Amino acid sequence: MKGNWIWRRLRKIDPVLLGCTLALSLISIITIWGAVDNFGFSKLRMQIAMTVAGCILTVVIANLDISFIIDRFWIGMALISVVFLGLTLVFGSSGASMDTSNKSWLTIPIVNIMIQPSEFVKFLLICSFAKHISLVQDRINYPLPLLGLALHAGAIVGMILLSGDLGVALLFVAFILFMLYGAGLSLWYDVGLAAAAVVAFPFLYNYVLKDYQVKRIYYGFHPEEDPVRWGWQALYGRKTIEHGGFLGIGFSTPGYYETLPASHTDFIFCTICEKFGFLMGALTILVLLVLVLRILKIARQKSNYYGGLICLGVAAVIIAQTAENIAMCFALVPVVGITLPFLSCGGSSLLATFMLVGLVHSVGAREDRYYLDKKTK
Repeated sequence: MKGNWIWRRLRKIDPVLLGCTLALSLISIITIWGAVDNFGFSKLRMQIAMTVAGCILTVVIANLDISFIIDRFWIGMALISVVFLGLTLVFGSSGASMDTSNKSWLTIPIVNIMIQPSEFVKFLLICSFAKHISLVQDRINYPLPLLGLALHAGAIVGMILLSGDLGVALLFVAFILFMLYGAGLSLWYDVGLAAAAVVAFPFLYNYVLKDYQVKRIYYGFHPEEDPVRWGWQALYGRKTIEHGGFLGIGFSTPGYYETLPASHTDFIFCTICEKFGFLMGALTILVLLVLVLRILKIARQKSNYYGGLICLGVAAVIIAQTAENIAMCFALVPVVGITLPFLSCGGSSLLATFMLVGLVHSVGAREDRYYLDKKTK
């Protein structure tokens, strides 16, 4: 009887999603294990513990009737997002960063654990925003419903911008636009938004962005102009990747990753490529690609309307984070605090990503067969 109960729970898990997430987690743990002399055993223990906790959360969320929950509590999810970010603005800190004034981290009293609330707000916003879009799907291109959606998403993005975390804010904008596009928003709005961004950028660049943000943007695209300070991390990250060659320097061989800042978090891809070479780097990207394609397939074939939008949001998060992180490691874009899904060492990021994929498992396990481009009855 107990075995049947466990089997019913596990049947909610999509095998392809599970295989991809476990493969990526295994690559991460092996990489951190090989660098344990530099990273420390605490990092390895945390990554293993968070992976186990994330797998448990995935199974729990996969077995929830997520549509039932979102239908009743989506407004509460939006309000909780605002509260989390508000607390971060008031009581937050920049964590381990000494070069920014970001307020991205919040310390939980008594247990003295630091979390990054914006990671969990992604989960809440994707759920609440998908439901909001579904309520106005027939009128999404009308000004008033679109204004309501803009206020919903804009409040969250605005608070993240106030915290000083431009990179995370841009990530939120990416998956919000992806969800709106999937819901049928006219491309003319995107054209207008792009034009407005072009017009506003000089003003923002000169008068709104902080000095360190301006330098990160400029030297992010021109790292060779300041290879000693602002461009050093990106250039050294690229050098670390090149040092790995095709097959890498080896599991426990010391390398450039030892002196590369954030080589266990934001620059974990550099460490993977140095230790295991281009071959493992390419395999990592391939697994992430399979993960995204599977999520998009579930979005179109096994979900109701806003279930499909949830899947689109999750896929967009993984696409945007992966593209930004890997481009950052190759010194192609500015260095920002963006993690590589399932691979970067970090409790908040890893747990939140498992939770997001848990949403996709839940959507895929439902019995309905509405396609994303059809109206709900």
